[in-house]
Amino acid sequence: MTALVDGEPILDAHVAERAAWSGIVHAGDVLTIVDVGGNQSADTLIYDAVDTVERYDAQQTIAFQRNAYVRTGTVLRSGSGRPLMTVVGNEVDRQDTIGGACSKESNTLRYGHHTHSQHACRENFLREGARHGLGARDLVSNLNFFMNVPVEPDGALGIVDGMSAPGKRVALRADRDVLVVVSNCPQINNPCNDFNPTPLRMIVTRPAAA
Repeated sequence: MTALVDGEPILDAHVAERAAWSGIVHAGDVLTIVDVGGNQSADTLIYDAVDTVERYDAQQTIAFQRNAYVRTGTVLRSGSGRPLMTVVGNEVDRQDTIGGACSKESNTLRYGHHTHSQHACRENFLREGARHGLGARDLVSNLNFFMNVPVEPDGALGIVDGMSAPGKRVALRADRDVLVVVSNCPQINNPCNDFNPTPLRMIVTRPAAA
């Protein structure tokens, strides 16, 4: 498996199932997220690397493009409307930005108290974010790469079998220096990970100088 966009590889990281990852992606560099096993949700938060108050905002992203889904060409924007990253390659029909992240609390509510011991994406975000000085107040609605969340005719959201497959990729170009935090979703109670969490791969490439 290789990066989706040509460039010099400067990072290639394996993210174990249920684990988290974070890294700085510098302006102009491209992050390729690889769905190694297929149908594995990569829950993702994006922050300006210098001023983390500037962070990914689902409402601004949706409003600017007037579409609820993320596809090639989508500009991922902060709460002030500033570009953070742009989707420059995408091997899945649509990417989700409205389904949110699982937590121990939501697992308990949806699936029963026996699931409370299962850690979730919120816990991954808190643990990984703490490495960069981020806390609970810094968590916002996230992207869900490779997760299939259709909007039903009545407006309800579904979480159904994914549209991805082993080796599928999405590529994000950094429009400024950004901090990317990813939870390799641990969810085993709904189909978002095909009930079997699998690894992800993070590849950062730097385009050749013009």
